[in-house]
Amino acid sequence: MIAVAFDELKVSMSLAEPAAFPVAEKVLLAAVIVASLGVFAWRLSPIARNVLRSKKDTDFSLRPVGARVWKFFWEVLCQAKVIEQRPLPGLAHAFVFWGFLAFALVTLNHIAVGFGHGFLQYAGWFGTFYVMFAAVWALLVAVSIAGLFIRRFVVRPRWLGAEVSVESGVIAGLIFLLMATYLAALFVDDGGGAALGLWWVHTLVLLVFLPIIPGTKHLHLVLSPLTVFLKRPEFSQLPKLEGDDDFGLVAGKDLTQLIALQAYSCVECGRCTEHCPASTTGKVLNPKEIVLGVRSYLNTEGPGSEVALLDGAQPALSMEAAFECTTCGACEFQCPVGVQHLPVLIGLRRGAVNTGAWEDKYGTKLFLALEKQGNSLGMSSTERDKFIAKQEFPIFDGSQEYCLWLGCMGSYDPKGREIVSDFARVMRALGTQFGVLKKEKCTGDPARRLGNDLLFGDLAEQGLKAFAMAGVKKIVTICPHCVRTMATDWLEYGVAPEIEHHSEFMARHAHLLPQQKGESIVYHDPCYLGRYQDVYDEPRAVVATAGELVEAERHRERSFCCGAGGGLAFLGEESGERVSHVRAKELIATGAQTIGTACPFCNSMFRDALGAVGGEAPPQLLDIAQLAARGLAMQTNDRDGKPGEN
Repeated sequence: MIAVAFDELKVSMSLAEPAAFPVAEKVLLAAVIVASLGVFAWRLSPIARNVLRSKKDTDFSLRPVGARVWKFFWEVLCQAKVIEQRPLPGLAHAFVFWGFLAFALVTLNHIAVGFGHGFLQYAGWFGTFYVMFAAVWALLVAVSIAGLFIRRFVVRPRWLGAEVSVESGVIAGLIFLLMATYLAALFVDDGGGAALGLWWVHTLVLLVFLPIIPGTKHLHLVLSPLTVFLKRPEFSQLPKLEGDDDFGLVAGKDLTQLIALQAYSCVECGRCTEHCPASTTGKVLNPKEIVLGVRSYLNTEGPGSEVALLDGAQPALSMEAAFECTTCGACEFQCPVGVQHLPVLIGLRRGAVNTGAWEDKYGTKLFLALEKQGNSLGMSSTERDKFIAKQEFPIFDGSQEYCLWLGCMGSYDPKGREIVSDFARVMRALGTQFGVLKKEKCTGDPARRLGNDLLFGDLAEQGLKAFAMAGVKKIVTICPHCVRTMATDWLEYGVAPEIEHHSEFMARHAHLLPQQKGESIVYHDPCYLGRYQDVYDEPRAVVATAGELVEAERHRERSFCCGAGGGLAFLGEESGERVSHVRAKELIATGAQTIGTACPFCNSMFRDALGAVGGEAPPQLLDIAQLAARGLAMQTNDRDGKPGEN
């Protein structure tokens, strides 16, 4: 029955095309093509002008070209990020993209046929093969675009936005019609009226589709390959402020070409919103709307405008929204079209702080503490001296292998001190020689993320000078924020000594750590260790020595923030639900007996959150250094004949 039905359809191995076109139709075709291209160029030109007239990115470099080519291949041609982070809709989107690539040759031939110069010869093997190859892709594209239409207009996930773009529906319909007319041409005879009708419908749909693209989210079809290739190579890479008159993103004149290009490339998919800890806990910040707000500003005010970006004219661009960002980087990591949100958000903070527009009592208190006391907790350095003396930490004198960097949390926070003490115990057990600096000042991480560049620069210069004077060659620390800041952000002022996180150090020696059994441990990936530095396996290797590793639903690259980053650990109460509470509930839901952390800020946030949402018997909260040190203590007890702990 199926064979008979298929035979009755009379499917052809070639594409039905009109035999010939009279001169009048060729002239009409040429006129329609010119009109379509003309409207496309007319609608695209103001966008191109806004990008080109924006401030040049003075620190931009194409090098390393090889890395850019690979990223283009992987993220654009392979659609890897699109598929990996949102598999079903991502695969549907990828099929549409790959289908467009497959149809490039078909489209060129289609237009050439109209002028009597078709080059795909269906009598030959290649022409026959390509017709059927394109037919397979036409089916995949038709099904995929229908699925994406249903998702956007029927399912409507909230992160896509309350308002659904009408143009999205129109373009989805046009793409479906393009595929349908191509497939239909396989079932009609050459040279007949049906072939002519299908050819013209396909042509007109194609030429109507083109000029609709500019001014809609589908502009990413044109811009996103360029955006992915040109985006800054480092994750959350902040441009250096140039000269005394550069305060960050204050007005339109401060928006750079890369920012403008990325703003127009936004596909409005809402991935950034879906994974943003601020947005998902009921706060004002919506990273997608921040990018769209920049686009709207460029369209209304222009790239050279003196109108303040945070003046309230663009509702999404608000002071409140800019300072709710935890700088976790989930938005930037998730974006499939190369938009880098963090330089924009921190750029807005820079503009507000460096011009004195941001007024916040907690922020002011933090900046004063960093300036006067040299640490974010505002405590006297004598407290650190007492802690060092009590723990009998040796002072670094240049003879030891490592400088153990305590950081603000390790120096002054009670729980942070416990973590540092346990990590020092691990280092001693491994026979590693280390010392601590006699004096430490904050790396400037909270000042950097909150936009206070002057204060950050002072702290960075003092830190580099201290390392140079002490002759430090290698640093290890419990704080991933310190690692990122010294290794990357300090580069504006000089090169810091080699630095690694304590998880990397312990993972290298994991085979020497005691093996503990029985306990289930859920590990929380810190944003500044995971997404910022791509360190995922090392802390898990340490956890594996202490018990059975359990994964939270959101882990590794998709880990949910603790809420402390971006200086927010030192600001006032959050609006909406607390980010730390949401993450703590996720970790508790795994049923693990212990929550393992690898960042003192995460540990601090969860310590408070577990008291609020952990119930009567919350899981134990330990840093991975404490897990390792516990094993050493058990080993010592066993060796001494004392009962060990489980």
